[in-house]
Amino acid sequence: MDGQNGSSSICSRPHGTVADGKKKKKKIPDRVTLKKEIGLLSACTIIIGNIIGSGIFISPKGVLEHSGSVGLALVVWLLGGCIAALGSLCYAELGVTIPKSGGDYSYVTEIFGGLMGFLLLWSAVLIMYPTTLAVIALTFSSYVLQPVFPNCVPPYMATRMLSATCLLLLTWVNCSSVRMATRIQDVFTVGKLMALGLIIVVGLVQICNGNYEALTPQVTFSLERTPSVGQIALAFLQASFAFSGWNFLNYVTEEVVEPRRNLPRAIYISIPLVTFVYTLTNIAYFSSMSPEELLSSNAVAVTFGEKLLGMFSVIMPISVALSTFGGINGYLFTSSRLCFSGAREGHLPSLLAMIHYKNCTPIPALLVCCAATIVILCIGETYNLINYVSFINYLSYGVTIAGLLYYRWKKPNLYRPIKVNLLVPVCYLMFWALLLGFSLYSEPVVCGVGLVIMLTGVPVYFLGVHWKEKPKCVYNFIERATYVGQRLCFVVFPQFDPIKIATPSEWTDRSSGRSSLSANS
Repeated sequence: MDGQNGSSSICSRPHGTVADGKKKKKKIPDRVTLKKEIGLLSACTIIIGNIIGSGIFISPKGVLEHSGSVGLALVVWLLGGCIAALGSLCYAELGVTIPKSGGDYSYVTEIFGGLMGFLLLWSAVLIMYPTTLAVIALTFSSYVLQPVFPNCVPPYMATRMLSATCLLLLTWVNCSSVRMATRIQDVFTVGKLMALGLIIVVGLVQICNGNYEALTPQVTFSLERTPSVGQIALAFLQASFAFSGWNFLNYVTEEVVEPRRNLPRAIYISIPLVTFVYTLTNIAYFSSMSPEELLSSNAVAVTFGEKLLGMFSVIMPISVALSTFGGINGYLFTSSRLCFSGAREGHLPSLLAMIHYKNCTPIPALLVCCAATIVILCIGETYNLINYVSFINYLSYGVTIAGLLYYRWKKPNLYRPIKVNLLVPVCYLMFWALLLGFSLYSEPVVCGVGLVIMLTGVPVYFLGVHWKEKPKCVYNFIERATYVGQRLCFVVFPQFDPIKIATPSEWTDRSSGRSSLSANS
């Protein structure tokens, strides 16, 4: 993984030689090992690159619709960034206290045990990642097709077919080469930055020319209707979708150089920067578009470009399409790594922990992510999907941060390189409880279905993971299916160097006089 997502590859293979045509010997790969190559800059690009995706181009409509006024919508965006900052501070403490890759899944498994960790993994694999990928893919197809259908909504089948084609193409790229996937990420990051930079610059020019009627105090907070608390909660869920990804660096903690130093620093740099950019982008939207125009637009950035860029307005849908294309690539990479980690811990089929013998890519995990996303594409609408995944995202964040408080009570003397003020997780959990409560009240079906699907993981866990004495025929079937999968995908188990990652239970409390284990010994 490099470029936008850092420079860490799934594997490296030292040792071994081969003779070339000049009889010189070269090193050839014969082992698969994880490498620590994500420095501070790469860590920041992982966070920023995964946060800034399709959300800022589609969520402004949902935030404004639920909040009821321009002023309240801007407040929601600012507070959304503040809440993400509180959550990321808590994750910084967890990341250096439990130095394992896997993020929420690893922390919840360590703190609450296998069942809770599996439910989080189950919901991520079935709901969060496929839904997020589906939303980004639908945004990509909407912006690509908008110039073709300027006066109407693009046809349902056309958007789905284009989204699926894009997803299959990038799955093939990720299966073929890690290097190719990261190069694509580098190139398409330019489109992401160009789109946001262009929107902000043009909006600031409009404001300097005196075009800011929608931003004046008397207009900004004028309410055509008074939003309910539940509607405001849904506005926060829409904004939280745009901020999702702030915890992604925690998924690759084992590959970060000096994680105790660089993990928190990357969080402190990235979250305020993204909040600043998002707020400026929304101000730019409202500098040239009335609330009615924004709500009626199927592609906010395209409408913005058509009003202000004239003959150059085609730049906007191209830039946004490039941004979302890169976003799909990044989410595919990350989601496959989560499947890989879960299978390595024994919570998913062992086939998902295997990688291609030559390309070092987790082909089975990538195919599972692709298939789940295509299913989601066929059954949901974009804005319902955002509410759906945001609710599950917030639920997993809250459980993880509640685990931080429980872990402090359970192991009060455990050495913590970073220890945030107790008010930080408490404030986050108070907001989290209010937000989820009112969201459940306003959208009981969407939230309820998410909870039901998450709880379906309980029997799966007891049957598939906890139950060790299965009939021999079950083991024979699993072995046969794994063998067939290996033959079809040309995958094998990776070989890791004998590196021991010390768990917190193995660390020495400060109160004891024994020597402690390092994070990597």
